[in-house]
Amino acid sequence: MRIAQIAPLFEAVPPKLYGGTERIVAYLTDELVAMGHEVSLFASGDSETRAILEAGSPRALRLDPTIRDAVAPLIVMLERLALRARDFDVIHLHCDYLAYPVLRRAGVPFLATLHGRLDLPELKPLYETFSDVPVVSISNAQREPLPQASYLATVHHGLPERLLLPGTGNGGYLAFLGRISPEKAPDRAIRIAARAGMRLKIAAKIDNADRSYFKSEIEPLLAQPHVEFIGEIGEHQKAEFLGNAAGLLFPIAWPEPFGLVMIEAMACGTPVIAIRSGSVAEVIDDGVTGFVVEDETAAVSAAESLDMLDRAEIRAVFERRFTARRMAEDYTRLYQRLTYRRAGGPSGLPR
Repeated sequence: MRIAQIAPLFEAVPPKLYGGTERIVAYLTDELVAMGHEVSLFASGDSETRAILEAGSPRALRLDPTIRDAVAPLIVMLERLALRARDFDVIHLHCDYLAYPVLRRAGVPFLATLHGRLDLPELKPLYETFSDVPVVSISNAQREPLPQASYLATVHHGLPERLLLPGTGNGGYLAFLGRISPEKAPDRAIRIAARAGMRLKIAAKIDNADRSYFKSEIEPLLAQPHVEFIGEIGEHQKAEFLGNAAGLLFPIAWPEPFGLVMIEAMACGTPVIAIRSGSVAEVIDDGVTGFVVEDETAAVSAAESLDMLDRAEIRAVFERRFTARRMAEDYTRLYQRLTYRRAGGPSGLPR
């Protein structure tokens, strides 16, 4: 199939440091190429891919200090895509809804994966207006605030099978990986580790929007002797950071749409302690790949039970459920459904 993958321009594909959506686009794109598809990736020019790269900007917008309007380059790229739409059998969007108006009129099958939160009130009238646009959720829980969207399927994220390999957990610390923000709740992680009597290593990005939160709420807590703040880390550092950890803390305070770091930990054989919200119960097999808990007190008890879990079994669950090949096969079936419908086949093509 001739497939166009459309990424945001804010980060490279894959990102140089922190980034979730662009990382998934990278893994999916390369896996589709490995499966024999002809894939074009619309992304920033500093992206690295096995597909044909169609650069929408010279480099990731986050790394370009000259950019003051991050939407304008994306609109230009989407217009270029619309003009070439008939070069593709199917177009796969990963950049929210900005392309819906033009692609709805292009006469080419397309779908959009919804990577972010759907509980914003502005989205309800948008998806009532674009009720015919086929969308994919990244967890079933993600759909709850927006049931009226036209969902094709839920496709859980996946990682290349050999990207992160199992570690021993011999570092004996708890890990927090991701972003410093109220919804990720690093303050909870600090309290949980303290109460469990364990060291905590924090590898996290601080967005400009969260700097005041970091300064007022988190930075004062970093002076505690059990806390080590590492800062933002790259992909090549994750295997060591997660693989040496006794467990990953995922103490979220919001309905997480997926939570890529959970399956990154599982790839390393590292159990996850996650507070029940959003996708958590879909991703974590409670008592097998980690513990799904209701509050901080339960998280402390779970931290004391981490050695009960089998790291080899955690890795085996990752290989069964969360590889990039499984993700690419799921999406390929959706592409086939869409192109089959366009060719005049019945809409009920088996999944």
